[in-house]
Amino acid sequence: MTEGDAREGEIRNGRRSEPASLVPFGLASSQALNPPVALCKFQVTLSAATPAYFRGFTLIALKEGKEGDKEEDHAGTFQIIDEEETQFMSNCPVAVTESTPRRRTRIQVFWTAPPTGTGCVILKASIVQKRIIYFQDEGSLTKKICEQDSASEGVTDKPILDCCACGTAKYRLTFYGNWSEKTHPKDFPRRTNHWSAIIGSSHSKNYILWEYGGYASEGVKQVAELGSPVKMEEEIRQQSDEVLTVIKAKAQWPAWQPLNVRAAPSAEFSVDRHRHLMSFLTMLGPSPDWNVGLSAEDLCTKDCGWVQKVVQDLIPWDAGTDSGVTYESPNKPTVPQEKIRPLTSLDHPQSPFYDPEGGSIKLVARVVIERIARKGEQCNIVPDNIDDIVADLAPEEKEEDDTPETCIYSNWSPWSACSSSTCEKGKRMRQRMLKAQLDLSVPCPDTQDFQPCMGPGCSDEDGSTCMMSDWITWSPCSVSCGMGTRSRERYVKQFPEDGSMCKVPTEETEKCVVNEECSPSSCLVTEWGEWDECSASCGTGMKRRHRMIKMTPADGSMCKAETTEAEKCMMPECHTIPCLLSPWSEWSDCSVTCGKGMRTRQRMLKSAAELGDCNEELEQAEKCMLPECPIDCELTEWSQWSECNTSCGKGHMIRTRMIKIEPQFGGTACPETVQRTKCRVRKCLRGPGMEKRRWKEAREKRRSEQAKKNIDSEQYPVCRLKPWTAWTECSTLCGGGIQERYMMVKKRSKSTQFTSCKDKKELRACNVHPC
Repeated sequence: MTEGDAREGEIRNGRRSEPASLVPFGLASSQALNPPVALCKFQVTLSAATPAYFRGFTLIALKEGKEGDKEEDHAGTFQIIDEEETQFMSNCPVAVTESTPRRRTRIQVFWTAPPTGTGCVILKASIVQKRIIYFQDEGSLTKKICEQDSASEGVTDKPILDCCACGTAKYRLTFYGNWSEKTHPKDFPRRTNHWSAIIGSSHSKNYILWEYGGYASEGVKQVAELGSPVKMEEEIRQQSDEVLTVIKAKAQWPAWQPLNVRAAPSAEFSVDRHRHLMSFLTMLGPSPDWNVGLSAEDLCTKDCGWVQKVVQDLIPWDAGTDSGVTYESPNKPTVPQEKIRPLTSLDHPQSPFYDPEGGSIKLVARVVIERIARKGEQCNIVPDNIDDIVADLAPEEKEEDDTPETCIYSNWSPWSACSSSTCEKGKRMRQRMLKAQLDLSVPCPDTQDFQPCMGPGCSDEDGSTCMMSDWITWSPCSVSCGMGTRSRERYVKQFPEDGSMCKVPTEETEKCVVNEECSPSSCLVTEWGEWDECSASCGTGMKRRHRMIKMTPADGSMCKAETTEAEKCMMPECHTIPCLLSPWSEWSDCSVTCGKGMRTRQRMLKSAAELGDCNEELEQAEKCMLPECPIDCELTEWSQWSECNTSCGKGHMIRTRMIKIEPQFGGTACPETVQRTKCRVRKCLRGPGMEKRRWKEAREKRRSEQAKKNIDSEQYPVCRLKPWTAWTECSTLCGGGIQERYMMVKKRSKSTQFTSCKDKKELRACNVHPC
C-alpha cells in the first residue's frame, strides 16, 4: 500500500492518523559534558495509547531530505533489544520490523547516531492496525533529531581561537567531589572509593592532554586505570615549550567528606597569551578506566581579557583502554583501544550508572576555576567591571589553616632550599612536629608541607627577574697538573617584563684540582666527569662520577688515584601509591568430590610494579566440606552348608553370611546373606508299614546314641555336657532362614591329651516357604 493509499484508508475509516508515538530518550540533558549526537545511543520507543494497539510496524532512520531509495540515505544503526518482538527486515537490513504479527502496544530498540557532520536525522515509523497502515511525515510517528551545538554543551570539539590578552593571569582550581553512597548507591565501593591525585597543566592549543573522540596516551591510561599521575606528568614536562604550569593536587581518600572535615583539594596555575588553555583529569576509583576532568578549557576571552570564574559540573568518561562495566571489574584490556567517550546511562545493564529509561547520569563532581591575580600590562578591549577590579586589588588570600583544634603542633620550620638549582620546576619543604592529639577520632593533617619552586633567578612570580637557561657543562680545567680554574655559562631565556636589565650572572668560575701531586710517582688523570643521575627517583639515593687515567707514574709505580667518586643525593619525598587490587575471584571447586578438602581464590595486582611494593596477599585458601563419601556394604565369608532339611527324599541346605558394615551415604547395597541349594537323601519308602518302620528305626537310633554316650561317659568320665539349648529364632521370616542351638561343656578334663570335649552347635533350616 502506498503512502497515499494509507491516508485514504485513514480518512475512509474515520481513524486518527496518530495512534502511536515514537519517543527517543536522552535527547535533552542539562549536563555540561554530554557528548554531541554523534556519540549518543538513543532508546527508541514505539507505543500506542490505550485502548489502541498495532500488529506490525516498520522503523527507519533517514538523513534529512532523503527518500530512502538508496542505502546511503539511511543514517545511524539500530540495535535489537528483544528478538522475540523485533528483527531486521530481510529485504531491507537497515529497517526494523516485528518478529511475529500479533497485538502489541509497545516496542523498544536502540539507535546509535551517525558521525558528526551528518546533519539532522528523521526517525520514521509506519504501523499496521488490522488492515490499515498508518504513516505520516509530520506528527508523533516522525521525529527529527539534530546535532547539538557543541559550543553550548562544553565539549572539546569547539574551535580554539588565538588569544589576544596581554600579561598573565593566575588562577586557583578547586575540585569538589560529589560521588558518594548517598548520591550513587548502586554497587558503591564502600571501602576503596577515592579520587586519584589531580594532574593537568596550562598549555597552548598545540598540545592536548585528552579530548573526546581522541585516544588516551600512556599517561592518561595510567591515570585512568591505576590512578598514577607519574607518567602523565612526564608527558606534560616533555612539552615544556607548550606548557606554562603543571597542575597537581592530592588524592582524596575517601572520595567524599564534609568540607568542615576536609578541605576541597586545590591547585594554582598561571596562563599567558600563548598558553591560555587548561586541562586536568582525575580517576574515579576504583573503576576500570573512568575519569572526570576538563579538556582545553579556554581562559582567554574574545575581548582580550582573562575569564574571571568558571564553574563546571562533571560526569565520568571512559578512557577506552579497559572494557570493565562495574567499579571493581577485573582487568579486561580493550583491544583494539577505543576512543575516549562520556559514559551514558545505557552503556550496560550492570553499570552503576545504568538507567533503562536512558536518563541523565547524576553529576559526580564540580570544578571551580577562579582568577586570583593578573600581572603585567593588560589590554582588555572591554573595560574592567567592578568584580575584575576588586579581584585584582584584594590581596591573595593566605591559605586557611585547616588544623583541628584537637591537634597541637610546633611552629613551621623555615622553607628548605629548592630541590632544583635550574629553571626546571622543583620543590621545597617545611616541617612541623605533632606535639599532642587530644581527640584520636579526629585525624591530624600532615607534618610536612611542599611548595613548587625554581632555581635562583628563575622565579615566575617576580616581573623584574630574568628567566635563565640551565648552566652549560663546565669547561676543562686550565691546568693538567695541580690547581687551576674552570668556568661555565648560561644565557637569558626571557628578559624582565618591566623592561629592566638582567643583573643575574651569566658566567661562573671555580677552582679545580687535577693530579694534586705533580711528582714522578703520581699519575695523570682526567677531570671528573659530570655526576650521573641519582639512583633514586624519590627520597635518598646515590650518584657517581668518573675520571680516567691519562698517564701512569713515570717511576713505574701503581696509580693510586681514585677513578670513581660517589655521594648521597636527595630527591623529592616519595609519595606512596596504595595497592590497587582486582576483586577476589570466585572460590575454586573443592579439591575432593566428597568429604573434607580445600578450595582457593585469587586476585590480581592492578598497580604497575614500578610504583612500589605491594604486600597484600593475592591468594587465599580455606577448608571445604562436601557430602560424606559413600560407604559400601561389607560382609563376612559364607558359613558351611547346613544339613539337609529332610530325612529322606528331596530337600535343601542353606548357608549364611553376616553384615560387617551397613551401607551409608549412598554406598553399594548389601547382596544376599542367605543361599539355598537342593539336597537329596535316601529314597523314602512307601506302604502300610512305613510309619511303624520309621518309628522303629528312630528308636534304634536313639538307643545307639545313648549307648555311645554311656561308653563316652565311661571312657571320659570328666567330660560332661549341658543339655541342648532351645532353638534360636529364625533368621528370616520367609525364603529360607536358619536356626541354631548349642550344647555347652559342663565339666572339662584337665588332661592335655583330652581334646574331644568341646561345645557343640547344630543348624537347621526354617521358614522355607517363598516370600
